[in-house]
Amino acid sequence: MENVKVIIWGLGAMGGGMADMLLKKKGVDIVGAVGRGDKIGKSMYDYIKTEREGRPDIIIGTPEDIIKEGAADVVLTCTDSYTKKAFDRLKFVLERKINVVSSAEEMAYPKAQSPMEARLLDEIAKENGVSILGTGINPGLIMDLLVVLMTGCCEEVEHITARRINSLSPFGPVVMEEQGVGITKEEFLEGVKTGHLSGHVGFHESIGMISEAIGWEVEKVTQAMEPIMTDVDRKSPYGFVEAGNVAGCEMKGFGYVAGELKIEMDHPQQIEPEQVGIRTGDYVIIKGTPNINLVNSPEVPGGIGTIAMCVNMIPHIINARPGLKTMIDLPVPRAMMGDMRNMIDPEAKIVK
Repeated sequence: MENVKVIIWGLGAMGGGMADMLLKKKGVDIVGAVGRGDKIGKSMYDYIKTEREGRPDIIIGTPEDIIKEGAADVVLTCTDSYTKKAFDRLKFVLERKINVVSSAEEMAYPKAQSPMEARLLDEIAKENGVSILGTGINPGLIMDLLVVLMTGCCEEVEHITARRINSLSPFGPVVMEEQGVGITKEEFLEGVKTGHLSGHVGFHESIGMISEAIGWEVEKVTQAMEPIMTDVDRKSPYGFVEAGNVAGCEMKGFGYVAGELKIEMDHPQQIEPEQVGIRTGDYVIIKGTPNINLVNSPEVPGGIGTIAMCVNMIPHIINARPGLKTMIDLPVPRAMMGDMRNMIDPEAKIVK
């Protein structure tokens, strides 16, 4: 079997990190990179940490130049957070009969907020004999798939709390803008009111995934968003905030079943939390039979976690039956320490 062939669409913090990770793995080749603006026509190696060191060069091109039928087994798309915004790009790839792994947060469970687009993506994927998955650290693992996994040892589940106290520092400029990092409190509150600030994207998706997995019918999802202010200057690779301004946001989500609050999401996130004595961590708290209190501290880092989830799910989406998939449809993620080709089903949708 030839090496698994991968195209990366978007070479920001996440896409560039995926390229770096793939270049360390066996049985897989990056065969193309898609970018925009000044990046087109330049080497992929100008935008990632890994040195070229004699490898064949990868010249960044447009989607039309790079993404063609038969060009790759999978495209990793790292361009948007929202299903509706990502839709045309995802459709473009699927129609060229190539599998997709998307880092768009809403794509983790797209029917939660974009049911029409989810249905269309499922139909397009099936028509073209390929599969599509949205995943990442959160949504995709920490506040949903991990929760689902821990319910597996429960006879009864009465209430679920998923809590993630994390650092935004590894993420790029788009996430900084979505979280309101660096702006004033007044600008933050106005941004929440107008919808300019999204904060964490994924509560609807995580709650939807959990409820489907365990058989609850969620009738309503609400969320709240408050600014986290800083008393000191803070600087991350892609963000800066002066003392007295917004360092991140406190997000909460609530899922109701039959009028009762059943799923709670608690997600304060900010740049450089350790600088002010905040200890990060991931928590799954289940009230049931038995009770569950799972703690991981410090947090799983969001940047490398998202990068690894997308890369590690490549064999699973290649092996999957055609259509739109979520993390509860596929085998559990696992690190790839051997040859990626050994994880591919010989009868799977692999480019010959």
